[in-house]
Amino acid sequence: WIRGNCKRLEPPYPPILSPEVVDGRNLLVVWAPASEMRPHRAPGRAGQPKRYWVRLGADTVDAEQQGDLLQGLIQQTARVPWDDRRAHDCTPDDLSSTLVREYLRGVRSGLLDEIDGRRVYRRMRLTVKVNDHEVPRNVGLLLFSNNPTEWIRGARIEVVQFAADRAGDVQEERVFDGSLIDQLRDCLRYLENLSVSHLQKQSSRAEVGGWVSYPFPALRETLVNAAYHRGYDVDQPEPTKVYLFPNRIEIISYPGPVPGIEREHLAPNAEIRAAPARNRRIGEFLKELRLAEGRLSGLPRVFGVMEANGSPTPQFDFDPQRTYFQATLPAHLEYTALSATRDAAHLRAIGLDEEALRRIESSWQSNQGSAVLGAELLRECIVRGEVARAEEILAVVESQASGEAIRIVKNAFVKALIEVGDEQRAREVLNQIPIQHYGRLDIDMAILAKRARDHGLAHRLFESASDEVKGDPRALLEFAQTKIRLAQEAHRNQQTGLSRQFLREARTLLERVLQLQASSARHAWAWRELARTRNWLREPLQEVEAAYRNAITLLPSESRFAQELEALLRNR
Repeated sequence: WIRGNCKRLEPPYPPILSPEVVDGRNLLVVWAPASEMRPHRAPGRAGQPKRYWVRLGADTVDAEQQGDLLQGLIQQTARVPWDDRRAHDCTPDDLSSTLVREYLRGVRSGLLDEIDGRRVYRRMRLTVKVNDHEVPRNVGLLLFSNNPTEWIRGARIEVVQFAADRAGDVQEERVFDGSLIDQLRDCLRYLENLSVSHLQKQSSRAEVGGWVSYPFPALRETLVNAAYHRGYDVDQPEPTKVYLFPNRIEIISYPGPVPGIEREHLAPNAEIRAAPARNRRIGEFLKELRLAEGRLSGLPRVFGVMEANGSPTPQFDFDPQRTYFQATLPAHLEYTALSATRDAAHLRAIGLDEEALRRIESSWQSNQGSAVLGAELLRECIVRGEVARAEEILAVVESQASGEAIRIVKNAFVKALIEVGDEQRAREVLNQIPIQHYGRLDIDMAILAKRARDHGLAHRLFESASDEVKGDPRALLEFAQTKIRLAQEAHRNQQTGLSRQFLREARTLLERVLQLQASSARHAWAWRELARTRNWLREPLQEVEAAYRNAITLLPSESRFAQELEALLRNR
């Protein structure tokens, strides 16, 4: 019945019928590949002549009654898409049966059971009969030959990574060739390995949040679309290009979009315009491999995953002559910041201190809400004695950043002051910061307060972060040492009861440290502090000595442990 009705078309059209069994049910799959004899006329109502029917929105209309629609239809269908054209200078032997079978295995096709390779090619419409022989189609050479650039000059992907210095020197170049499917998979694997992930515990919920430098779904959609929608004809010899900059990835393909796609269609939340695909057959194979969808969902997906990652909005552009199409994926701002600090560290290591400072400052100017950049730039200013400049930077961060970012930068400010020996100024800044529940940041600030010899503030901050302190051996040790300092102060002020209370609390914390997994050095210092605490609490000498012995065993290079034990045994 289907074949009979298709013969009523003018000229007749032969579809591909494929009986299949899915979950025990018999299905008839009807494949309607593009005809090489387009356009076709079909019968109308009884007694009416055959017409060129087309769809306009929800209606089926006669193209001859729609002005120039029929003429445009004939002009459009008279051009066979590049990927469906015949490669007359090639033979089916130029196709790789291994690549074809890998594809069939990947899509779980029943054609794997077919032994005759030439028959498989014909069933997949990779070859076509010309006179008394067969030739491959361009799509077959592009997707299923080992070296498509032998016939298609632009059939490769070039990746260039640029350095962050002022010269913008090339750091690395990679060329991905082979079949288009292998190119895409290898290039995506390379880009995914370059992407950096950052995970952080969320204070408001149990899940772990974070970001990646470039969301992989956005990379995949953008690169696959570039390879799918570009031109491969002889007048397009340029490869698909991927440029990696410290703060963005640019993917460029040639030529620009097909007519009908304008810049306003490439903006977030824009209505996606349906346009004829430049490479219909390439899209069919990529969709089977789940590399492309072809449902006008590519751009919305890119915008969506970038927004969900907290990344800046991607940009899509082309020139007025439509000679190229460029997609720009900005890196996550915090990744850009980390890249800048890494580059600056490298520049300092080779003696280019001024260049390192310029790298940090230029990056901060474009991202003044970054805690990483603000902290690094502020530290550089304090080391150079430019405290007033550091305060200006801190003020800008406070006006641009979030609460946690501000706390990070303030912690860096205090740390830098301590490192240059200005403990008095560090204590003043610390006491101006309100105690808020920032978890790990409270622990960092508590340790800074301890280093600045403000043990009372350090104690309050440790208590504020008590939930995080419980499972952190370093924080527990620092908290115990803070309590020991407060016990010593209370003893000097003749507050014996308060002093012993602090010591007992310190002992409990130190015993907790020794129960947790930590480095041998940290355990050694915990045993040493426990020995001193037991001694001040007048516990049995053998318990004090045992604690010292454990510390010496774990860290024999620390001479103070043995000296303190020797003095203890001599004086007690």
